Amino acid sequence: MQIVNVFGGERIPLSYEIFPPKGELPMEEARNVVAELAKLDPAFVSVTYSAGGGGNNERTSEIAQMGQDTFNLNMMAHLTCMGATREDIAASIALLKERGVQNVLALRGDPIPGKDVCDFKYAKDLIPTLREAGFCVGAAAYPEGHAACLDLDEDVRHLKEKQDAGAQFFVTQLFFDNRFAYKFLDKCRAARIRVPITFGIMPFMSKAQVSRMIFMCGASLPSPLVKVLARWEHDPDGLRKAGIEYACQQLIGLAEHGVDGVHLYSMNKPDVAREIATAVRPYL
Repeated sequence: MQIVNVFGGERIPLSYEIFPPKGELPMEEARNVVAELAKLDPAFVSVTYSAGGGGNNERTSEIAQMGQDTFNLNMMAHLTCMGATREDIAASIALLKERGVQNVLALRGDPIPGKDVCDFKYAKDLIPTLREAGFCVGAAAYPEGHAACLDLDEDVRHLKEKQDAGAQFFVTQLFFDNRFAYKFLDKCRAARIRVPITFGIMPFMSKAQVSRMIFMCGASLPSPLVKVLARWEHDPDGLRKAGIEYACQQLIGLAEHGVDGVHLYSMNKPDVAREIATAVRPYL
């Protein structure tokens, strides 16, 4: 199914993100994660390309195909264009089509050292090519603004350009303060962004993880979260529980606000995803 069709029903769709196993870890690990997520009846599952410019489209498309063929899931493959030529993108498209992938999240991606040639400067440049190839295309959104853009209004204008280029829905970057999401949604609607926006939440499991996400994504650290981290940072079990509860509160708040969808960055931890899904399903 094309992911754009999961929005607009009686329930708010809940989706998940996973990432391919790194190095020599077997695909069986990814299969186990997808199998567990399938039990949660996800609206869709997205598969990352990778962080830091080391994308592996072979593994991404393989997992997406496995989720579709083995577990009958709506799967979405991430595809980055930074450093890619038209020939590179054509080869990626051919591989995705060969594996029956219908949904693609178009991303700029991180700079790749030594790869200066780039026929697609931004995700908005990649989107029309993917739409012409017949994919259902999503794109990224940033409730607190992209790290490279200091003006949120300008960032929303870039989002409108992605919609105008053919993006059919948006998945947001993670955030820890829902107030940013509500303000961002108001700005998007004022800017005539009409496609569905699903908001991404990542449950924190450690103080180091939160610090890393703040650095990588530019996410703000609200005072309630600071207090949680201070209270539980030396108690791993307590912090895990607190992280799950905090994510649940965010997801329930988003649902009560009437967002189009919610997306869980599951970190390949289906046990965490299961606890959260069980807690928030009654509110969706």
